[in-house]
Parts: sequence; structure tokens; C-alpha cells
Amino acid sequence: MFVTDLPKTRNMKIMRRVVRSVLEGRDPGDLSALVNPDAVAELRRLADV
Repeated sequence: MFVTDLPKTRNMKIMRRVVRSVLEGRDPGDLSALVNPDAVAELRRLADV
């Protein structure tokens, strides 16, 4: 699966727990620390396909 961006914090660390939760169909929890919350929407869209 290829995405244009991964969810990251302000320190540019990849939020692996968010990626894992989205791909497993679980609630990713608090996303307020993300710089790019649109990356989560893209992951959800691709995970449903």
C-alpha cells in the first residue's frame, strides 16, 4: 500500500500507533498532536478498499 504521507507529530515522528489502529479498523484515539490529520483520512480510504 502506498500513501502520499504518514501521520506525524510536530517533531516529525511517524505515529505508528495511529497507522496500526486505522489498518486494524480500530479507533486511532487522540489525533490532536498530528501535523497532518489528512494523512489519516487517506489511510482510512485505502484500508477500506
